[in-house]
Amino acid sequence: MERTEDLAFKLNAALRDSNMKDVLELLEKGADVNSKAGSGWTPLQTAVQADDEDLVRLLLDKGACPHARKDNGGTAFTEAAIAGNVNILELLLDRGLNIDDHDDNGFTAFMEAACYGKEEALKFLYSKGANVNLRRAVSEENAKLHKGGATALMDACKEGHFSVVRTLVQEMGADVNIRDNKDRNALIHALKEGCAKERHESAVSIGLFLLGCGIDVHSKDECGKTALILAVEMRSPDLVKALLEKGEIDIDDADEEGNTALMVAVEKNDYNIAKLLCEKGARTDVGELIAVANRNRAHNVARLLRQYNAKFVLETFEDWEPNSKCWREQLKKLYKIYRPMIGKLKTFQYIQQRIQNTSQGGIYLGLHGGTEVAVRISRSTEGDKEKRFFEQCGNCEHLLKLFQFEKAGGYMYLCFPLWEKNLEECLQEPGDQMDYKDALRMIFQAVRELHSLGFAHQDLHPSNFFIDLRGKIYLADFDNRRKLIEGKKELVNSDLEALSRLVLYVLTGGRKPLQQVSIEDLAADSPDYKEALDLVSSLDSHDERGLEGLSKHPYFWSKQTRFKFLKSIWNKIKDLRNRRAVFQARNATESFPYPWWTEEIDKDVLNVMENPRNGKPFQYSNDITDLLRFIRNLDEHPDARISNRIGDHAEYFLKLFPALTIYVYNSLRQNPKYSHFADIQDSSL
Repeated sequence: MERTEDLAFKLNAALRDSNMKDVLELLEKGADVNSKAGSGWTPLQTAVQADDEDLVRLLLDKGACPHARKDNGGTAFTEAAIAGNVNILELLLDRGLNIDDHDDNGFTAFMEAACYGKEEALKFLYSKGANVNLRRAVSEENAKLHKGGATALMDACKEGHFSVVRTLVQEMGADVNIRDNKDRNALIHALKEGCAKERHESAVSIGLFLLGCGIDVHSKDECGKTALILAVEMRSPDLVKALLEKGEIDIDDADEEGNTALMVAVEKNDYNIAKLLCEKGARTDVGELIAVANRNRAHNVARLLRQYNAKFVLETFEDWEPNSKCWREQLKKLYKIYRPMIGKLKTFQYIQQRIQNTSQGGIYLGLHGGTEVAVRISRSTEGDKEKRFFEQCGNCEHLLKLFQFEKAGGYMYLCFPLWEKNLEECLQEPGDQMDYKDALRMIFQAVRELHSLGFAHQDLHPSNFFIDLRGKIYLADFDNRRKLIEGKKELVNSDLEALSRLVLYVLTGGRKPLQQVSIEDLAADSPDYKEALDLVSSLDSHDERGLEGLSKHPYFWSKQTRFKFLKSIWNKIKDLRNRRAVFQARNATESFPYPWWTEEIDKDVLNVMENPRNGKPFQYSNDITDLLRFIRNLDEHPDARISNRIGDHAEYFLKLFPALTIYVYNSLRQNPKYSHFADIQDSSL
């Protein structure tokens, strides 16, 4: 009897040969219809790749699983799209397959059909509801490397399938301006492959078509090359002309090496394109244009350049060191390369200079008059609104402020003081040394300041808090989620709830994503544990004190302030007839947490206090009022015997009775008659 492995191998070979007779015999001998060969290929997938509809039907009838995946996550359905066989696609769809299912690299059947130019299969999948504008889904790890995000249109452009591109756009409504995770749109995908001889003609046709569809010409490839630079590299005067006719294009934009379209044309010794660029006003005073032309022995190009005032110039840069530590290398590169200036601003809108992603676009590094800045770029209309909002933040200590702005070509360039990291990035750094209490104090103030301007933030995510070189925290709203409060308390309450979760996120060091963190993640042995729990609960329950009052919560008090508070209470209640009444306005479930406190105190310390040298003996009871009296007397009447034994008084009592401060504070606060006892003059000590 043949081994299972041998039968599987032979079945796979028979399917590749489309040998129906051998397939039937092998199945009769017991070959597993769902066995897997190299790279995880199943018999069904092999039959689909062989484009044999009869074998596919046979295997399905014999129990082949249409959902089985290869090692890369691909299915028989994606293979059918590659083969372009509509009948097999329909057959598999009838078996309950998800039309937008994708493999481990994010490829759907629709994308595969576009990539391989299978237009009939593409139209069939579209008619069955395939998502035309679906972006390639990749793992979180690959997304961090800026992989994925491409669409079927980008695939068709990259492979040079002009007919498919036209069908996708004109008949299926494909969005030409979607960008992948490297910030490239369909035009960039088409032109990047256009230098290859076999792709040149189709790339030109696709490029001209997309330009006619109004595609955004500001997209760049991963090296910062614009569509114009790529068209020059392709040596296509038709594309260059079409791009230059777009009024919004920047003819002097440069890539990450500082090369403009004219520099590329000169390097390639393309006289006609160089002449076209010069006639359209390309700058000739940047780069080593004459030197490059001379090196190429391109005398006609050199003469052309001189006609347009080009000179032999050797650019030199003085040594410059940025203030920023985090963005040092990117800033030094930005400083050295050529970039067309926007007023006093030098910036480069491409992925390697991007420091933050937002739903409204990226934030990029910049130099404004030599000052390191973060640059937000938007259309002038939206930019004017943003500018007005950020100008309102000018007098706020912890809201991000506008430093300068520039306008050019219908765009607004908002410049902000450069930060080092956002809160999320900072907490996830190995060996994080952040002072959480100080950080939360600044966060609370930032939200209070925003509320004072009449806005609720509505997106208090750690990525919206920025930290500068000095460790100062600023709040921003680059996603435009903020809403005018206008008396709507629910908006303020929503911010308080979000702040409650943010407090937990910070106190747990960002170990879990914001939406997954909970009270259970707090370290119970933290000296601020009880205060932190109460603060989180107060925020979440929309405490009547509001953010202003909660900013003075005992969590923010120093140890000395907490101890001073406990000492002061005895002085305030000692002359009252019924001292216990002060602490009886709480919920019955929250009783005094230390009903046997005299047994927890060091016995020698208790003995010294109950038998003072120059006073009458006094026996302390387990009542809370006597504990406060004990704390006050011990600290007001120092005794070396006690100090030598317990050390710092505040440290000793707060560690021994960690829940005492918040219990006393809330007892007083919730008792209308004595709530003023809970007020302290300075909670920041």
